[in-house]
Parts: sequence; C-alpha cells; structure tokens
Amino acid sequence: MTKTINPRELPVPQLHSLLLSAVAPRPIAFASTIDLNGEVNLSPFSFFNVFSANPPVMIFSPARRGRDNTIKHTLENVRSVPEVVINVVNHAMVEQMSLSSTEYPAHINEFTKSGLTEEPSQVVRPPRVKESPVSFECQVEKIIELGDQGGAGNLVISRVELIHVHEQFLDEQGKLDPTSLDQVARMGGNWYCRAAGDALFEIPKPLTTLGVGVDSLPLSVRNSAVLTGNNLGRLGNLERLPHKDEIDHISSLDQVKDILNKYPNHQDQLKELHRLAQYQLEQSQAADAMAILLWADRLP
Repeated sequence: MTKTINPRELPVPQLHSLLLSAVAPRPIAFASTIDLNGEVNLSPFSFFNVFSANPPVMIFSPARRGRDNTIKHTLENVRSVPEVVINVVNHAMVEQMSLSSTEYPAHINEFTKSGLTEEPSQVVRPPRVKESPVSFECQVEKIIELGDQGGAGNLVISRVELIHVHEQFLDEQGKLDPTSLDQVARMGGNWYCRAAGDALFEIPKPLTTLGVGVDSLPLSVRNSAVLTGNNLGRLGNLERLPHKDEIDHISSLDQVKDILNKYPNHQDQLKELHRLAQYQLEQSQAADAMAILLWADRLP
C-alpha cells in the first residue's frame, strides 16, 4: 500500500524532514565565504551538486530558516562578496564539519571553533579547508531566490575557477580514488552515510553501444523466481546476447552437470541453474550468466 502526501497540506518542518530523509544520500558543500570586513564563515550545505562540466558549475542552496525566516551568514556573504570555496568532506573531518554548522554569531570564525585549518586560496578571497581532500575555488555568478518564506532555498550558482586535490587521494592513473577518499553524505535528521568499504560497488555499463534491455530476455528469465530486478538490469546492460556456441558450451560445465544429476525434476533444475547464473552475476560474469540462462531455457 502506498501513502500519498500533498506537500501543501504538511507543515513546513514536517515536509522538510520528509524531503531530506527521502532524497538521500546528498553530497555536502562545505562552503567557506567572507564578508566585506574580512570575517570568514565556514558552513556545510547538503542542498548541493555539480551541474555542468563545460563550464564547470556547482550549485548549493542556503535555505531560509524555517523558524524565523532569517537568512544564513553564508548567503549574506556571497551577496556582498560573490566568491566561495566548496570543500569536499570525508570521514576524517565529519565531526568537525558538523560542529561548524552551529549557528555562531557572524563575527565568530568556524575554522577556529571546529579546529580546521585555513589555507589561503589563489584566485578568491575566502580560504579553503586544508584538511579537505578536494577544494574548489569558485566565483558566484548568480543567486536565484526560490521564495521569501521560511524553508525557501537560494540557489548559489558557482563557477569553478581552480581545483585543489591532495595527491594521496589519486590512483595510479591520476584519477580520484573513491576507495581512499572515504567521503560522507547527508541523510535525514542527524544521519550520515559513509562511502567506503562494502558501501562502494561498480556497475559496468556500455557507453558507446546500447544494452540489449530486459525486454530482450526470455520470459523464463524475466519471470524467474530467483533473479532480482538488479540481476535483470545487469543482464539487460549486456551489449549482445551470447552466440550459439557460447550457449552450447554450458552443457560441458561441471557445475551444470552436477545440477542435472542431483535434481531430476525439471523445475528444480531450472531454479538451480538460475541460482548458478545469479552467482555468476555476483562475480561480475554477466555474459556467462546469460549463457547459462539461455541454455536453461532450452531444457525440455
């Protein structure tokens, strides 16, 4: 059963909680800004993402406070000094990042309160966070107000001018290594998630050709009692179905012979063959899994 909710009928705090819990995990823009008097502010925002590579543009949104409809120091700063450094947050600094979100008075430097280190930027006035694995020096091109009531966002459109990357987070090809970055993301309430260990996984996908699609799979595969939607999606991402000789080869596999000998019942054989195919999928052997399934579909 599905519960349907009209957002216009919910109090703003309740709607805010629902939106943030459902739309997650969200990357965190750890934004450092500066005012006309040179006072530095550092604050995290999870209404954030990258929206363009050419030109390189990031957008984050400091929302109006729901309780009194006031705006945050970060928004005040980028209006007067249209520059920002967006710092990436990893697990090694997540507690300090959280501390910086405390609503200190405008003259209080969150770098000092959180124990993080100011690193001079090269093309913008706000400092960057030295401990951050990646920092983006940005010019603020435009601010779009989404409303004038509590909870309304303000889109800060920021063009990346310079990127700083700690080399320890680069792999042998010079690319950022997600296994060492150890990034964190925002969930609802006080919850975060950590992009590390078993939370990281790869999904191979054809980039220059088209996957065959789930609709190209036999009905016996699509209606499998064993295979999951993710299994079918991985099979549908194959660029082609196995050729006849690849399918014929399955009959010579010891695992297949064992299944046929152990399970005389046709339905049991199909179920076990589908389990074998599922195991192959878990081993990233989608082509072999597909060949097993097509061979199983031939069984009388």
